[in-house]
Amino acid sequence: MKVAIVPARGGSRRIPRKNIKNFLGKPIIAYSIEVALRTGLFDRVIVSTDDQEIADVALACGAEVPFIRPATLADSFTGTSAVVKHAIEWLNANGSIVEYACCIYATAPFLQERYLEEGYVRLRQSGGMYAFSVTSFPFPVQRAIRITSDGGVEPMFPESIMMRSQDLEEAYHDAGQFYWGRAEAFLKEVATFSRVSLPIVLPRHLVQDIDTPEDWKNAELMFQSLHAKRRGNHEGCIPD
Repeated sequence: MKVAIVPARGGSRRIPRKNIKNFLGKPIIAYSIEVALRTGLFDRVIVSTDDQEIADVALACGAEVPFIRPATLADSFTGTSAVVKHAIEWLNANGSIVEYACCIYATAPFLQERYLEEGYVRLRQSGGMYAFSVTSFPFPVQRAIRITSDGGVEPMFPESIMMRSQDLEEAYHDAGQFYWGRAEAFLKEVATFSRVSLPIVLPRHLVQDIDTPEDWKNAELMFQSLHAKRRGNHEGCIPD
């Protein structure tokens, strides 16, 4: 069985009720659920939450909430991997044997079907354990600087600070949208950020971390711009 697991705990300090906060007309979690359902990839799309209001919203969006997550897995220190492992164990114990699981974040309004599909196909055809979304840094990380205690600056990597951008290796980071994995990898707690994982590279305009109110506003502006362009394409105003 292939299952999508959307972790969505109730507590959120920097953006209260973040997982069901209105994002341009609907709860932000709705975007993740709807894309997962549209792919047709999953036998079940479930939301793992400790919060009844989130559970009600998830059900209204078409997801399942077959259990309420235990409080021991709902604090701000619990990692996503532990939540996914718990969900797989619950499903296996209740007659739904999981072969592949995809953790999809609740705050991923830029998630697109084609990248979810690419992740599954590449994982299935490879010997890897995971496939997850990444994107490139917009500026060479090797030329980062730090602000010193006396208010000055210094390079974090002195050996690279004077090198040309084109001579530096491109660096990538976790895009924070989805994590495909073989069930055994989640259950055995195999490290995600390692050579057993496959990168699914997203363009930077489809990636925005949403951890602060400023991030939220940036995401709304990016989303509106992206969809305005798409409308233009459909009307023949902007070349595809």
